[in-house]
Amino acid sequence: MLVTEFTTEVVEAPERFALWEETTSQSHMRNRLHSDEHEDFLAKMRVLDLGEVQTSALAYSHLEIARTAKLIRQSDPDVYLINYFLGGEGIVSIDGSDTTLRTGDVVVLDSSRPYRGDVRAVPDRWSHVTVQFPRRLLPLPEKTAQGLFAVPISGRSGMGGVFTHWLTDLNARAHEFTPADLPTLTSVTLDLLASVIARCLEAEESLTPETRKTALRARINAFVEQHLADPAMTPQTIADAHHVSLRHLQQLLAEHDTSPAAWIRHRRLERCRLDLANPRLNARPIQAIAERWGFSDPAHFSRLFRAAYGMPPKDYRHNSFHISAARESASTTRE
Repeated sequence: MLVTEFTTEVVEAPERFALWEETTSQSHMRNRLHSDEHEDFLAKMRVLDLGEVQTSALAYSHLEIARTAKLIRQSDPDVYLINYFLGGEGIVSIDGSDTTLRTGDVVVLDSSRPYRGDVRAVPDRWSHVTVQFPRRLLPLPEKTAQGLFAVPISGRSGMGGVFTHWLTDLNARAHEFTPADLPTLTSVTLDLLASVIARCLEAEESLTPETRKTALRARINAFVEQHLADPAMTPQTIADAHHVSLRHLQQLLAEHDTSPAAWIRHRRLERCRLDLANPRLNARPIQAIAERWGFSDPAHFSRLFRAAYGMPPKDYRHNSFHISAARESASTTRE
């Protein structure tokens, strides 16, 4: 099973905090925990197991965490912990120095070094995503990574933004993955993280060529997603924005059996498909949806859509509407 869901609501209020302590000591590592909400600790967790790499989305209102020297001596898994704050704020202390963390920040911690954390998050929302993996898997020298321990890294833009967008998608799509996806998911996660750390430390020469290639591909993907609605986006503008030649861009995508133009077209068609399947957009004309994602010729769009999805856009929307209505009716019946 790749995904494990957990909530403290499975037991009565007085038992919830103890259950959280027990569960997280097994899923992550032993820490000393405290919460202002310990009498009724409402929390949930979604764990995506990628083998040696584990990503977890966690939600709670308040939690203090202490990784003490004593706990390290008792048991140390020798892992890095990457925390991406989705909502709220916190303080992390290491070597007697306090650092404030806010929504959008990423912080790197080491299971072998004592630290303390105090997190206050937004209730009923994922508070942060944690990535845990053995130190030896990070494609950077250990001394290089140590320069960013407990230092806030912005996950709001640049390579940090690419990395946090990836983590958000991992959590949102956790149930879609199969065991065959694990090598790719693990590789991309680690390569993106290594690129973020290297960029922050201006140490990109420490990265392997394959890691740099993965990071470039991720930056290009993020750029394309952000500019899909711009009809002026072309393969050349993508290449120019990333300071590479058009030939290099073509070679990069050829490794995935596609071309820049075909990739852009596929992503735009996929956005159109999602909008057509969205019941909240039923009143929006099909051509308006097509134009929103860069298709100005109705006949050309209809041909491309039919070739990609096996039916015209109008029929796809009609079928999606009836499927959605049937699911809603079934859900109402069960209630």
